[in-house]
Amino acid sequence: MERIGDAMKRVVNAPSLTKKYEELRSEVLEDPAVQQFIGEHADEVNTEVVDRSLGKLYEFTTASHACERCPNLAGCINVMKGFEPKLVISQRLIDLDYVVCPTKQLEDERRNVSKMVSSMYMPKEVMEARLADVNFTSENSRVIVIRAAKDFLNHIDSTGEVPDRGFYLFGNFGIGKSFILGALANELATRRIQTVVVYVPEFLREMKQSIQNQTLDEKVEFVKRAPVLMLDDIGAETMSTWTRDEVLGTILQYRMAEKLPVFFTSNFDYDELEYHLTTSQRGEKEPIKAARIMERIRMVSKPFRLEGENWRD
Repeated sequence: MERIGDAMKRVVNAPSLTKKYEELRSEVLEDPAVQQFIGEHADEVNTEVVDRSLGKLYEFTTASHACERCPNLAGCINVMKGFEPKLVISQRLIDLDYVVCPTKQLEDERRNVSKMVSSMYMPKEVMEARLADVNFTSENSRVIVIRAAKDFLNHIDSTGEVPDRGFYLFGNFGIGKSFILGALANELATRRIQTVVVYVPEFLREMKQSIQNQTLDEKVEFVKRAPVLMLDDIGAETMSTWTRDEVLGTILQYRMAEKLPVFFTSNFDYDELEYHLTTSQRGEKEPIKAARIMERIRMVSKPFRLEGENWRD
């Protein structure tokens, strides 16, 4: 029986295959990137090294570089999707090192940015908002708010620090208060600043249920320690003494002490919200406790009235 080694030599040395091999070798060596690499490593690469590394060189020349031949990440033609080969010298031969391609870098960047925003019970369209999409119309109040938002971001860009006061946006239903919060959260995400956006009525309802499954402390800790916290639609909830003092009060006290900003949206101005907080679910009047909550809100936010037409009509 003929040995495998002898059989391989006979096949490789066949005239037709020899011709194809030489054509392939010439094609590979004509590649500008291959020529540049060989020129840069002339003291390490000779004919023998090229011949022994031809498979790697062929893989390099047939791959997509800088995503030029790939429509998207799913359609990547390379051996490792999302990675492109780079020529290297390894163990005295030419080898390949696969590095992340530009398309995957962008995809990873988007994924990392999205992780910087945690939302609880917020609508999808709000969490996809961008400041560039805010409708200014002719409302001067909207211009003032967006200018304040940009000042907030500029402060971060110039100092590397997050301001210790957020905004308290108040006004009628459906005028875009929540949309602005979502847009600002996404701007902060691109700066690697984590934001937690919470729809207050649903959050407080869940806090009551969290006592039973023993997750209350964990959820309150997560919210109160967020680098930036956004509380949407405060004042729309039915406030109990417990949720006001033990949940909302605890969160705001921590953030006031640590100088962490809070952004709010509400249909109430400061005075109206204080009146709302004064009356508990049982109908009890507790103005001192309400005033204490409002003191914390004023310390972590600046009020802005937002006007305009109801977008939901």
